[in-house]
Amino acid sequence: MATDPVLLKEYSRAQLALRNGTDRDEIWCAYAGIIYDVSASRLWRNGKHYEHWAGQDLTDELRDAPHADWVFSKFSAVGRLV
Repeated sequence: MATDPVLLKEYSRAQLALRNGTDRDEIWCAYAGIIYDVSASRLWRNGKHYEHWAGQDLTDELRDAPHADWVFSKFSAVGRLV
């Protein structure tokens, strides 16, 4: 089920950075202005996924990934990056 981005709470880059898997239990990443909760993924344990770190905008890094943006459909959208 898709969430309307307009209804999502807004978070700053500083607030996103706190959800990096070390400062708090939440592990969040942003892509294309939407913040996703990846905490449940075994691939994001400790806030790291290969050479990528949680708590940041991964939009520019996706082009180097072996998958496309469909991967974010597996996760819940929790906010908008402003």
